[in-house]
Amino acid sequence: MAAMSVIGIDFGNDNCYVAVARAGGIETVTNDYSLRNTPSCVAFGRKSRILGVAAKNQMVTNMKNTIYNFKRLLGRKYNDPQVQCERQTLPFKMTQQTDGSIGIHVQYQGEEHVFSPEQITAMLFTKLKDISETALQTAVNDCVISIPSYFTQSERQALLDAARIAGLNVLRLFNETTATALCYGIYKQDLPAPDAPPRNVVFVDCGQAGLQVSICAFHKGKLKMLSSAADSQLGGRNIDSILAEHFCQVFKKRYNLDVHTNPRAYLRLLAEVEKLKKQMSVNSTTLPLNIECFMDEKDVHAEIKRTEMEDLCSHLIKRIEATFVQCLVDSKLKLEEIHAVELAGGSSRVPAIKRLVEEIFGRPVSTTLNQDESVARGCALQCAMLSPAVRVREFSVTDIQPYPLKLTWDATQGEEGEMEVFGHNHAVPFSKMLTFYRTSPFVLTASYSLPPPYYPQTRIGTFTIKNIRATPEGESAKVKVKVRVNLNGILTISSASLIEKREPTQQEKEEEDAQQQQQQLNNMDVDQQQEKKDKSDQDAQANEPPATEVSMDKTRRNSDADDGGRGARGSAPSYSSRILSWFSSGDDKGDEKGKKKVSVRTVDLPIEANICGLSLRDLDSAMEKEGKMTAEDRQEKERVDARNALEEYVYDLRSKLSEEDQLATFITEADKESLSCTLDVTEIWLYDEGEDCQRQVYSERLTRLKSLGEPIKERKSEFEGRSQALEELGGALQLAKKSLDQIKAANPKDDKYSHLTEEEVKKIEKAVQEKWTWLEDKRMVLASISRTQQPPITVAQIRAEKQALDNVVIPILNKPKPKAEPPKEEKPKDKDADEQKMNNQNREANAHNHTNQQTEQEEKMDVE
Repeated sequence: MAAMSVIGIDFGNDNCYVAVARAGGIETVTNDYSLRNTPSCVAFGRKSRILGVAAKNQMVTNMKNTIYNFKRLLGRKYNDPQVQCERQTLPFKMTQQTDGSIGIHVQYQGEEHVFSPEQITAMLFTKLKDISETALQTAVNDCVISIPSYFTQSERQALLDAARIAGLNVLRLFNETTATALCYGIYKQDLPAPDAPPRNVVFVDCGQAGLQVSICAFHKGKLKMLSSAADSQLGGRNIDSILAEHFCQVFKKRYNLDVHTNPRAYLRLLAEVEKLKKQMSVNSTTLPLNIECFMDEKDVHAEIKRTEMEDLCSHLIKRIEATFVQCLVDSKLKLEEIHAVELAGGSSRVPAIKRLVEEIFGRPVSTTLNQDESVARGCALQCAMLSPAVRVREFSVTDIQPYPLKLTWDATQGEEGEMEVFGHNHAVPFSKMLTFYRTSPFVLTASYSLPPPYYPQTRIGTFTIKNIRATPEGESAKVKVKVRVNLNGILTISSASLIEKREPTQQEKEEEDAQQQQQQLNNMDVDQQQEKKDKSDQDAQANEPPATEVSMDKTRRNSDADDGGRGARGSAPSYSSRILSWFSSGDDKGDEKGKKKVSVRTVDLPIEANICGLSLRDLDSAMEKEGKMTAEDRQEKERVDARNALEEYVYDLRSKLSEEDQLATFITEADKESLSCTLDVTEIWLYDEGEDCQRQVYSERLTRLKSLGEPIKERKSEFEGRSQALEELGGALQLAKKSLDQIKAANPKDDKYSHLTEEEVKKIEKAVQEKWTWLEDKRMVLASISRTQQPPITVAQIRAEKQALDNVVIPILNKPKPKAEPPKEEKPKDKDADEQKMNNQNREANAHNHTNQQTEQEEKMDVE
């Protein structure tokens, strides 16, 4: 699994988390700041982009070139009311592009650049991908990205485009509440069996920018989302805005400061208010707010209590309550059927929201999940399930899509031209087969049955079914269109086919007649069995939602009208079985004796889709631009690292030259003055002409400095390690000499070295004598040189001499003694034969005695 890791990305409005599925389980990786969360910020500098933590750290100082809250801009047009509302609070510049989309203006590399929200998101994904690859030490491509459940198709497609620009292969866009439910359920060992009532759990996710609540039914090995409700304009940042506005009024009254006239001061106030909100979650006392040098060089002070904050946010609490009630109503569950309520998201820690959850659902809140990381972990689990390279416990996930979807078309021959294909909270992924009768190409328009909240457009896109022609008889051709909501929650026309009928050739007729005769001989009651099979197939079709098929034939319009469109919302399976049965009966009649036999051929039809999202040309251009900027960022990082390395070496070497216990005693005064002058010149150059040089220039200067400084460090290192190396060699020589003395003085019969040969002993003597002479000579040489001179003998050479001595002495001294074999005592052959004969006689005597005893016992029993 380590060779091919899969990741899950929790793409939040304020922060992002990345989790990875590995052999040890699911783990949240840390970024280059050792933090588990990476801010959703992208900034632009004079030379490169700044992403994540570094971008947020300079948000106040580089305000107009730091982009944040861009998740709210994905998939929307410039004139969207939500975009206009966001634009009022964001300090960077946005304009309308020629196609109506959003253009974000920044200063980058000395020029003004315009980026789309998809490109900005791709830059953040590039950073998250780099964090993952650094943590895993392997390439990362496959991923699952979380999205809010209320995202429309346009927003989902924009996120897919952004991931593609970043070079990520998205296996699935996963609803955040479903990811939380998967993280909760896959580790539960006590879930009910499939035939038992489900365990219903409520998941409340209140994040920085949105509120989501869902109810999920769990069985062992599977989960099914029952309902979902959301408020995309209600989150932690709404509370921050209310508190910030409250303090703006206080400061205006108390200090006569209008905070709204200074965007930088307002950003600082938002940051302080967010900290204060977190403190109020755990503290009900009065808390102070102090900001130094806030505006006009004035320090400001204010205070607030938790009860005051709840009064200010009372209208938000009512909206939260309405969302909870809507989800409960859609689930059609009673309060006693709810098993638990789980919280996720940072803003769910607010005490007022916790109390409201307990009041609405009648259950104490549970926080068994990691409220910040559960979404990322659920995405990593889903990615592992979808990836063929990872083995995960089987767990079925049935999600839902939030908005009802319909198709409209130009009606012909009296048929209706509109149909709701997927209703509210319909299961996904899901497919339906629609049947049309046409003589020419036609267009299907996909749209929402009801306008999504806070989203102005209802139209999704159009699909043109091409290459349709009338039958040879001039009648309408039968066209089957497969409509699908895929894993990403996106509506597509996945396929369209033309059903053609033609008369079989003479050879085909003869082959079919032979097959029918053989079938009649083998099975006389085939008709009865076929009727049973057809009936069972229809029943199975009725119970399998993905097999839905709806006909648009005018001859059935009157009978279909009685359904009132219910087929697309839940009664479609039974209606489908009627349609299939109708087609089947027509085919049976064609097979009757005396009728012309007709074969059916399916022809795939091309589909031209005109939907939201970037065109292939724009996508390729954005990918090319992202790759170029990534390469420039890499080059700039290497340049900055080289400059920092040179600067660090200058300061480090200068400080050590001035310290007596460092390098001061290992260099002459003249050389020290010369080197110090070189260091001063280099430092001045770094902050003047060398501010923006190429990486190679810094590397060359560092190499020249090291040629002067490293010999001094080597002399110090040699001096400090020399004594120990000499002692180790001397100790080894003394031990070898002591062993030689034992060999010469000991008794050969009981000495442990008695097995050594004379040649081996002489070899040890020679090695000891040579190394001893070498050691005495080098000690005299080393004693005559000063610290400022390069030593003629290095520590490595001394240790090499010791190793050479050990290679000779140790194998000989550790040579094992040969084992002495014990003497063997041989017995005479005639003695062995006598003993064998005696043993045989004893065994025969014992057997005879045993037989006599048994006979006596039997006779005694007879007498008795």
